[in-house]
Amino acid sequence: MIDLIKPDGNAPFILFSATHITTLTILLIICFTIYLFRSQLRQNVVNRLTRYSLATILLASEASLIWWLNYIDTWAIEHSLPLHLSSLSLLLSSVLLLTRSYRLFEFTYFVGLGSALQAMITPDIQAYTFPHFRYVHFFISHGGIVVANIFMVFVEEFSPTFKSVIKAFFYVNGYALFIFFVNIVLNGNYMYTMRKPANPSVFDYLGPWPFYMIPLELITIGTFLFLYAPFYIKNKWS
Repeated sequence: MIDLIKPDGNAPFILFSATHITTLTILLIICFTIYLFRSQLRQNVVNRLTRYSLATILLASEASLIWWLNYIDTWAIEHSLPLHLSSLSLLLSSVLLLTRSYRLFEFTYFVGLGSALQAMITPDIQAYTFPHFRYVHFFISHGGIVVANIFMVFVEEFSPTFKSVIKAFFYVNGYALFIFFVNIVLNGNYMYTMRKPANPSVFDYLGPWPFYMIPLELITIGTFLFLYAPFYIKNKWS
């Protein structure tokens, strides 16, 4: 029987297994439901309740991860602070839901949505599958980032511009530079600016450190342009 909390003795995660595909399908259904009921979700009471509930779920998921890392005695300042893009995007998406700040949206839509989608398609959770806590947490936290930003697009009708793409690109690079110095001080590897992740990943195909930073930049700008494309097409048709 799978232990739902402890790190040992769990069934491994299998990429694009029935469990993985089902999880991604549920996320798609949630996003489509938001689109279908976008008018109802704009009603004042429903809107506020939905936004606050989503923000609470995101913050609770981050708090639960900190609890779990302490429970299994693996929390360490070198790798457990909320400094990775996923944690930063989660926290900022929570604030976005509460404040409806367009400036935050310009960051979370490209950086948060882009990184969360990539993470869920190729998750770095080899040792955990459903219904283990780590699997459930991973997809709630990353899926929550996606849902939060989709909500802002469909319900709040936020629309990024090409200028937003440029701003997000400079924001994420500025943050990466800041994290580089944080890693030096803490002897950490947040955002993998110091070395590749230990587990197999796309980094294995991008060359040695620090040269893998160059294709990562290209992947980043390509992802941002892909996320901007629907709005560009919509504006052209309009």
